[in-house]
Amino acid sequence: MTSFLYWIVKIISKAHSIIMKLNDTYEYQFTDKELHFLVIGFLGIALIFIIYPIFKYLAKKKHILTLTGIYVFTLIVVITFAIEIGQKITNTGSMEFADVLYGITGFVVMYIGLSAIVVLFKLILKFLNRKNEE
Repeated sequence: MTSFLYWIVKIISKAHSIIMKLNDTYEYQFTDKELHFLVIGFLGIALIFIIYPIFKYLAKKKHILTLTGIYVFTLIVVITFAIEIGQKITNTGSMEFADVLYGITGFVVMYIGLSAIVVLFKLILKFLNRKNEE
């Protein structure tokens, strides 16, 4: 996982260099804040075009638990990083990437358990409904 994150950071760093080079080459003179505004804004819109059809499909197929799980997973990632950064800033604990991984893994494992229980419950209800129809 660490190598994956370093790979992402490397891509972001390369993209940052390209954007800065374009900014300097064409003398746009965008400030760092303006570049963040533009890049993150465009990235967000691009992600909407990618994620919207997926979520629309899942909603159409009534996979609301899956949609909720994706949303909560995103929140869990943000919250776990915020906790670790907060520990670093306030010196109330040690900032460790392993804590982020364990926290996220805890959610994923429990979500899989919840999903299995929901599927099992639905199968039992389906079986009982068939029995009642006979």
